[in-house]
Amino acid sequence: MLGGRVGIAGVLLLAGSAAIPASGQTAYCRADLPPLLEFLDGTPVATTADWDRRREEIRRLLVETFVGEYPPETPAIVQAEVLEEQRPEDGSRRQRVKVTLGTPKRAAFEMWVWTPRGDGPFPVLLTAPRAYQLGWAEMALQRGYIVGLYPGLDHMHTEPAYPNYETVWNTFRAEYPVATWTETSTKAWLASRALDYLLDPRSGCRTAHGQVAIIGWSRYGKQSLVAAAFDTRITCVVARSAGSPASSPYRFSSHLEGGETPTGFPGDWFLQSTRLYNGRENEMPIDAHGWLALIAPRRCLLHTAEHDDASDLTFAVERAYQEGKKVYGFLGQPGHLKLDYRPGGHGPLTDPQRQRNLDWIDLSFGRGTAQAAAFPEPRLFHAFDWSAWKALQAQDDLRVPPPASAGDRADAIRARIAWTLGRAPERIVPPVAEPLLSRAQEIERYGEDRDPDRWACPDTARVPVVFGEGVRGNLYTSTKANGTAMPVVIWLHNYNWAMGYCSDCEAVIPWGQFEVRTPYHYLASRGYAVLTFDQVGFGTRLEEGRDFYAQYPRWSKLGRMVHDVRAAVDFAVEGRGQAHGEVPSLDGQRVYLLGYSLGGMLALHAAALDPRVAGVASFAGFTPFRTDRDAKPTGGIRRFWEWHGLLPKLGLFHGREAEIPYDYDDLLALVAPRPCLIVAPQRDRHADFAEVAACVERARQAWPTAGGRNALAWLSPDDFSHFQNPQQEMFVDWLSRCLAP
Repeated sequence: MLGGRVGIAGVLLLAGSAAIPASGQTAYCRADLPPLLEFLDGTPVATTADWDRRREEIRRLLVETFVGEYPPETPAIVQAEVLEEQRPEDGSRRQRVKVTLGTPKRAAFEMWVWTPRGDGPFPVLLTAPRAYQLGWAEMALQRGYIVGLYPGLDHMHTEPAYPNYETVWNTFRAEYPVATWTETSTKAWLASRALDYLLDPRSGCRTAHGQVAIIGWSRYGKQSLVAAAFDTRITCVVARSAGSPASSPYRFSSHLEGGETPTGFPGDWFLQSTRLYNGRENEMPIDAHGWLALIAPRRCLLHTAEHDDASDLTFAVERAYQEGKKVYGFLGQPGHLKLDYRPGGHGPLTDPQRQRNLDWIDLSFGRGTAQAAAFPEPRLFHAFDWSAWKALQAQDDLRVPPPASAGDRADAIRARIAWTLGRAPERIVPPVAEPLLSRAQEIERYGEDRDPDRWACPDTARVPVVFGEGVRGNLYTSTKANGTAMPVVIWLHNYNWAMGYCSDCEAVIPWGQFEVRTPYHYLASRGYAVLTFDQVGFGTRLEEGRDFYAQYPRWSKLGRMVHDVRAAVDFAVEGRGQAHGEVPSLDGQRVYLLGYSLGGMLALHAAALDPRVAGVASFAGFTPFRTDRDAKPTGGIRRFWEWHGLLPKLGLFHGREAEIPYDYDDLLALVAPRPCLIVAPQRDRHADFAEVAACVERARQAWPTAGGRNALAWLSPDDFSHFQNPQQEMFVDWLSRCLAP
């Protein structure tokens, strides 16, 4: 008979979830992450007493936004019974234990306790016994850890050796019908109840004081962060590819970025009310970085992959890491939070990676041979120092070209665009040494999630190509093509750092069932030749983006992107490039650009500067520069000159945006009279819809007719920003009319 210990509920007695108002009615709206060292009302945290109050505020917001309210009291352990004991040859002891809690109906759960040989005391490692996580458990046991396998399996995961570990959480939810807790938070609570047993002296477990770690991958990484955030007895956490809302904030992991959205989690992982933030993630009063605030200053390792499309996105993780680091620094332990990158994708989980994760835990507890130097500060992919960039510019680079006069307006606008894009170098270094990779090589290097045929439509074919200065891409066509020259669509992707163009664009309905509707496969099945490639800083070119300004300080990333689009047009029109297979006949007179988000912005710039482009479609691609200020829900032009480093020269006009050398009505005027489709969702949080509408209206005068297929087409659905089946149909309908005799 064992008594209970205060755990997660002992530090979490908070209000339940509040109803979320309709879009535009919330009191909070911020494009960037809510500052952790700033109260919700904007008051800065200045003292440790301030931090204690802010920490409580963050805890309350996380409960209301994500995980729900816990039971008001922690039930005591009323009985613990060893049901089974094993004695392996390594001298360890493995016990199956039934723990009964003092809930209204005396609910019980089972757990396994593995104890190494020796007398102890031993550090503790908690993990849910999913098959791929047992490798951590075995290795930790060999390193001298007590391993607690708690009943925290996901409702979609079953392990025959651990029956009911995926369902017992429902038993405890039923015990407390007033509590609003979710699947994730209930299982995190069960991790704490398992820890109650392990830490009680009457369990027979000789545990080392203050040495408790928890570890998990993907959904179990989320669970581990939640458990550690609300149970201060857990002194070290490793979250591998934990995704959203865990190591990746929703603000930078939504449809726009091809990551996990608030509607992308299954079942009751988080509060159903969280889904109401879909498309309006900037209205969340707290985001996933809040877990780091509650864990600080305890040890935390965010272990993420460079091309992880299943959960972590590098930009999102880095924003959370940098904000979390401020709290760790404020509390005097900046080295206790680390971001650790690995190559490849979401999986597989290898033994060397497991050993490295355990090295971090050893280091945290002053054990083993691990040294702090083995976990240096990461080289961030998205840290752009604008002041350092400006210092490298010559005076001529900072001198804006004169404004347009009536006679030379088009040429003057082109000159101002070219100035803003920056000065291209005389020689461009190819981004990769081996320009052509086979499908197998690409999957091997970047992980199975990088497989461009993962969501293939039937009757489509893919030919790897290379063009320009070593830019790799793929050409998708229909296997039923009749031999006539096909119209070409160049697909320009969104802010998908992990995967570049290779994305399902969040076509996941229902969760876990992939629709066969990637835009490039779908358009190919409709009879178009679709040319795809990764933009600089995305997908296979992630590292190229990190080092871009060290190599080309007078250029811009957007300038390089426009350059690469023109090289893609060269391939489509003139056949300039190489192919890893036979290229079908392409119609160089009918080359169209299709872009979403970043791709929509790029498509308008490239079409404006390249008359060979027959037409352009931009989905959720812009909001006017000159009215996009810091106070806007969009975050202002800072996104382009600082966050993403796309157009550093826009930073010269920060605070005086009205003086920016050109705007989107100028770009549209240069596209005219060619066909142009602008799709601007009315609830796109990255745009001011009224300003976009006014911009398009100003541009209409550049087209010779108000109707017909040569007009400026404008669609404004009552929707948020995403590119899925309906948006693909909008494009196909428009392009069919453009190509009609």
